[in-house]
Amino acid sequence: MVQALEYSLNFEEFIEWYPDDGKLYELIDGVIVEVKPTGAHEKIAGFLARKFWAAIDRQHLNYFIPRTCSIKPSSTKSGFLPDVAVLDEETIDENPRWKKESTITAGKTAKLIVEVTSTNWRDDYERKIPDYEEMGVGEYWILDYLGLAAARHIGNPKQPVLTICELINGEYQLQQLRGNTEIVSPTLGDLEMTAEQLFNAG
Repeated sequence: MVQALEYSLNFEEFIEWYPDDGKLYELIDGVIVEVKPTGAHEKIAGFLARKFWAAIDRQHLNYFIPRTCSIKPSSTKSGFLPDVAVLDEETIDENPRWKKESTITAGKTAKLIVEVTSTNWRDDYERKIPDYEEMGVGEYWILDYLGLAAARHIGNPKQPVLTICELINGEYQLQQLRGNTEIVSPTLGDLEMTAEQLFNAG
């Protein structure tokens, strides 16, 4: 759902507007968008968070996964609400909006961000890839478990795919995983799961 407004908002106006109605919203290029995750979408995000926590614990990493947080790119009128975010405890205080608004503005704090794709796939591929890349987010996953995105993003015939974007020399290098391919995260290492297991988690 897109809120009908007479003008586009900046992030400060979005935060001031944000209602206490139990709903979830993102700001995409100045436009408020209500996020409506499905049950399958939420199960997959929860499954991933559990796997990520296990990897963090195994490796004794100083990372954590917030229940919710916003990611604020500096150069756009956007504020994203990722499905899963792995944050660096050591750099969290470099984000002045964190304590009051649970908002990340320093890309190096967001070690890994995941978007589980639904009908808003254009935002996940075409808006968030360049914004997260510019911020310096080290790793970004687009989990298209229904194969919804355009063929130019996921190939033809369209099928479920996990796209892992790894930041190398300031640019994302993309790898696509399907089937029984073991998932190895550049940030968290071997996650002890396959792409197919992840797609079926919903």
